[in-house]
Amino acid sequence: MQGGFQGQIPPVEPLLSEVIATLALAAHAYLTEEEGRNADYESAEIAIDVATSAFERVKERLGADQRLAITQMLTETRLTFVRKRGT
Repeated sequence: MQGGFQGQIPPVEPLLSEVIATLALAAHAYLTEEEGRNADYESAEIAIDVATSAFERVKERLGADQRLAITQMLTETRLTFVRKRGT
């Protein structure tokens, strides 16, 4: 059986960190109002929730610096969401 990876399988932590960062950036994009496009709060909330769930699942396996950086990123993203949604 051949897998999608050639050689060594990468550790899950960096993959999930990248997914979390991508989802946080996506949430910010969904919250951005541009000409002819309103913010998509539902999509932003889903992105934030999934990023948070992934982080909660992997955080004990991350280094202290990486945990802190992701915690700060997710907190800032949540605050932006609350501020823009107006509640």
